Amino acid sequence: MAEQLQQLILDTLDAQLTLPDTRALKIPGQSSPAFSHDAQITILGALNSLLSREATYETHEVSSHVLTPEGVQIVREGSHEARVWAALPERGSAPLGAQDLKRAVGDDAAKVGQGRAFKSGWIAKEGNGFVKAASNITDTTQIELCEVESSGTLAAGEKALAELRKRKLIIQRKGQWFTVHKGANFSTSIAKPETDLTVDMLTSGSWKKSTFKKYNFDADGIPTSGGALHPILKVREEIRSIFLEMGFEEMPTGTFVESGFWCFDALFVPQLHPARELQDTFYLSDPSTSLPPPSDYYERVARVHEHGGYGSIGYRTPWSHEESHKLLLRTHTTASSAAMLYKLAAKCRGEDIDGDLSAKSQPGPGNPSGDGFRPAKLFSIDRVFRNETMDATHLAEFHQVEGVVADQNLTLADLIGFMRTFFRKMGMKNLRFKPAYNPYTEPSLEIFAWHPLLEKWVEIGNSGMFRPEMLAPMGFPPDVRVHGWGIGLERPTMIRYGVNNIRTLVGHKTSIENVENSPAVMF
Repeated sequence: MAEQLQQLILDTLDAQLTLPDTRALKIPGQSSPAFSHDAQITILGALNSLLSREATYETHEVSSHVLTPEGVQIVREGSHEARVWAALPERGSAPLGAQDLKRAVGDDAAKVGQGRAFKSGWIAKEGNGFVKAASNITDTTQIELCEVESSGTLAAGEKALAELRKRKLIIQRKGQWFTVHKGANFSTSIAKPETDLTVDMLTSGSWKKSTFKKYNFDADGIPTSGGALHPILKVREEIRSIFLEMGFEEMPTGTFVESGFWCFDALFVPQLHPARELQDTFYLSDPSTSLPPPSDYYERVARVHEHGGYGSIGYRTPWSHEESHKLLLRTHTTASSAAMLYKLAAKCRGEDIDGDLSAKSQPGPGNPSGDGFRPAKLFSIDRVFRNETMDATHLAEFHQVEGVVADQNLTLADLIGFMRTFFRKMGMKNLRFKPAYNPYTEPSLEIFAWHPLLEKWVEIGNSGMFRPEMLAPMGFPPDVRVHGWGIGLERPTMIRYGVNNIRTLVGHKTSIENVENSPAVMF
């Protein structure tokens, strides 16, 4: 029917140049003109399809009246009073009782029709029943409703409309109709124009005879799918901003592959520690060994491990060069922190590692002793690798947030105060600290925060003061202390975004839609 209606409109335009009023059309398959609201909606769809064929239209708003279901019934069967009159016998015949009348016309028609028929003088009561009081009647209600159905208006005027509205036989509806005009390239053909130029058209040459649909440059295009930061990166940037706000400098952490020396030995982790076993650490097979570290520093580290020093008795176990030179995927970014601290201590040793002064610094502000030490605040956020069994909260690859503060005469109270300030900026104000053990920090503290949703204390990080066995072989003066702490990045992200399985946050099961729609994080 849609194509037939389009062809009807085009043929009418071809004959008349203009179609003044689409309400005069008869939709194919319909017997009456298209006065109804639904009919004009159908015509609007056809007109929109014809826009590409240079047929334009103007819209006119109109207020019309449509029949209610009761009005439709009256048009089909007559008004209630007319049906009551038709069911009754002539005067002089046996009257029709009330119950018989209800069975003849129905309860609703009998109830409403009796009153209106009596009022109009059409029926009369005789005995226990009713008879006709008039030999002929004119059912004006049916006539008026028929006019509404056929034209949407009523010749009887507002008084009749008001009465019909009062009786709830019609309702008013806002509608529209259209005036249609020919366009500059008008055609009566309804062949669908092409929307794309295909390879087959170019090969066969059919594009020369094809009609193409015009581009609508005002139409909205498909939204572009731009890049979006992963939730982990959003949390990373928020934590990074906190560090920079507190005056920290970011450490370079691009060395995913480290030697056993920098990842463990330089941190005073014993060579027999379980973390260095195959079940916890990924070792490289090709190449399998690293280049040697600075020889004098290497010897000092080996000596303090095997024999002790700086107030320590060491681990009293044989030193293994093979274990120290193994290549591995770093298990923590503290390996990078150790390398940065070694460079920081270079001036204290009187060495030139980064092209700076080769001699010890002279006494001055921030360095009253002239030993070359300069305070430092460093941080890093990067990936680490551990041979973990993967589950809802563990992966073999994750991110570690780490920071170090190096200064003279630092105390454990300074570390606790800094931790409170740092985590307060992340929105965690209720903290607890618990003594713990780490091979390279003493004293060590685990950090717990109260989780209001879980209603329990949750471990959020680890911290401590680096041991003299780690700092002294680097060349730091005895009064230099270094705070160190670390937290994960994935678990705070999971809490922030309500993720209960880390495998849906990282990896092939990650939803791209969730990445694009995840809100910015604000601690």
